[in-house]
Amino acid sequence: MSYYQLGILATPVPAQARHLFFALASVEALPQAIDSLLMLVDGKSAVVGFGESFTKALNVEIAGLRSFPALTGVGVNNPSTQHALWIWLHGVDRGELLNRCNAIEAALAPALRLVEMQEAFRHMDGHDLTGYEDGTENPHDDAAVAAALLSSGADGLVGGSFAAIQQWQHDLKGFHRLSAGAKDDIMGRRLSDNEEIDDAPISAHVKRTAQESFAPEAFVVRRSMPWIEGDRAGLMFLAFGFSLDAFEAQLRRMSGLEDGIADGLYQISRPITGGYYWCPPLKDGRLDLRALRIG
Repeated sequence: MSYYQLGILATPVPAQARHLFFALASVEALPQAIDSLLMLVDGKSAVVGFGESFTKALNVEIAGLRSFPALTGVGVNNPSTQHALWIWLHGVDRGELLNRCNAIEAALAPALRLVEMQEAFRHMDGHDLTGYEDGTENPHDDAAVAAALLSSGADGLVGGSFAAIQQWQHDLKGFHRLSAGAKDDIMGRRLSDNEEIDDAPISAHVKRTAQESFAPEAFVVRRSMPWIEGDRAGLMFLAFGFSLDAFEAQLRRMSGLEDGIADGLYQISRPITGGYYWCPPLKDGRLDLRALRIG
C-alpha cells in the first residue's frame, strides 16, 4: 500500500483536472470538515495540500512549510496568493470533475470556503500551449521519489511532499508573432525536436532552471498543465519537492535575483498567482494527518 499520495507522481498528467483553493472561514467547524475531507479524497484522484494558515489554525508547525513569497525581481513580479487548503482533482471528464468539486465544496462548508477554482487539461503529450514540451528534465522512478518525497522524519511526515503552484498567463498572440529562432531562444530548446540549444542566450528558460546547476542541486517533479479561460490562457505550473527550497532557488534565479538576468519566459508570460502547500502522506489508504495532531 502506498505511503504517499499517488497522484503526486502518477504519469502522465491527468487528461482533465481542477485546482481548488479554499480559505479558512470557521476554525470551530474544522473537525467536521476534516472528517469529511478524509472520506472524499484518496490521494490519487484528489491530491490535498495544506497551507501555513491552516496549520497555524491548529497550532501546529510543519517543518519546512511557509507561505509563498511575493518576489520582485529584475523587471518582474511574482505575486503571492496563498490559501489555506488546495485540492488537485484528477479525472477524464469535465462534468464528473464539476460534480466532485461541488460535493467537496459542500462537505467542507462552513469551515472552508472555495475562493478560487481553475480547470486544467493535458495538451498533446504533456505540452505547454506554446507547443513546447513541459517537464522534459523531470526525474523519473527512484529519482522522482527522492526529489518529491520526504524520506525521513517524524511520524506523519515521511512520504509527504511540498507543492509549489503558480498560474502563468501567456501572451500567446505575441509569442506566435516571434520568429522560430526567437521562440527557441526564450525556451532554450528547439520546438522542432525538443533538443536543448547549447549556445542559447543565458536568459533562456532551460539555462535559468537547469536543476543540476544549483548548489545544492535543485531537483523537483513538475506536473504542470495548461489552462484556458475565455481569451486568457497559460500554464498552471505545479512542482513537488521534499522541500520548497529547490523551487524557490529556481524562482529567484528566474527573477534575476541571483545575477541580475531575468528568465526570457517573462517576455511572453507572467505569473498571476503563487502558493505553497504541504501534502501529507498516506496511512492505511487514507491521508495521514498525525503531523497535524489529527488521527
